[in-house]
Amino acid sequence: MDTPVVAFALASVLHAGFQVTVTTLAYPALAARGPEGWRATHDRHSRAIVPLVAVVYAGLLVTGGFLVASGPDVAGWLALGGAGAALAVTAALAAPIHGRLTTHDEALVAWLLVVDRWRCAAAVVGAVAAVAALAG
Repeated sequence: MDTPVVAFALASVLHAGFQVTVTTLAYPALAARGPEGWRATHDRHSRAIVPLVAVVYAGLLVTGGFLVASGPDVAGWLALGGAGAALAVTAALAAPIHGRLTTHDEALVAWLLVVDRWRCAAAVVGAVAAVAALAG
């Protein structure tokens, strides 16, 4: 079996699992927090999640680079596209929203939840395609 395909599939499944956990557990808990104590709660969330994001995203980027270098098949390119879309949504939308959430803002929190669902969908599509690439 092609090592870059296996490595990227593992990184993609880890990423999807992480993202599903954030979408179904972490963000709803954060969104349920009212204005009282918002800053402390948001800061605690950020401190806890940034190291995990760094490890998961680094794994995607490194294994994705190896996959690109190996010449992926169609499923591999779809997997890379899903992961890339999730990373792009994070960089272009989710991270800037977090930066603006210094105080509780219902509209921004609602927008963050929508953006996060897009990111989750992209991560899951990427993982499914990466696993399919294993069969190719």
